[in-house]
Amino acid sequence: MGYVEQNLVEGETVAYRGHLHWIVLARPLILALLLVVPGGIVLYLAFSQSAPSDRNAMLTAGFFLLVIGGLFFVAGMVRRNSAEFAVTSKRIILKRGVLRRKTEEIFLQRVESVGVDQDVLGRMLNYGTITVRGIGGTLEPFSHVSNALEFRRQVQEQIAKSV
Repeated sequence: MGYVEQNLVEGETVAYRGHLHWIVLARPLILALLLVVPGGIVLYLAFSQSAPSDRNAMLTAGFFLLVIGGLFFVAGMVRRNSAEFAVTSKRIILKRGVLRRKTEEIFLQRVESVGVDQDVLGRMLNYGTITVRGIGGTLEPFSHVSNALEFRRQVQEQIAKSV
């Protein structure tokens, strides 16, 4: 059971769920590959060509590069999978993080506007930054939300239903 389900109030139902776009994995994947590929090459050389005196140092370096590269990728996956974005029948719920959780919740009656910012790549790959502006304050933008325009449309639909 996720954060959204744990925090629903009585009579509230989830109308739409969003998530982070896969593009948030691009940087961790590139960093992982930049470490894993050389680590694999070093391990290959350690087992095939190196003298026994060099083998331990090469094995240590190769495994170190593989582990660090794997950690970059795992951190990216955790970041992507820990984010929850939902539009319910009563409010908008935005949550990110595992160890350091950041949440924003706003009742639909308090929503003034929902902004979507998309750069060229965001338009091509269908992701964007969502900014929900409420009466009396603003929320911080949540970036790399997959299908951001659909998220905004769902918010507008739920507002129309609640009026």
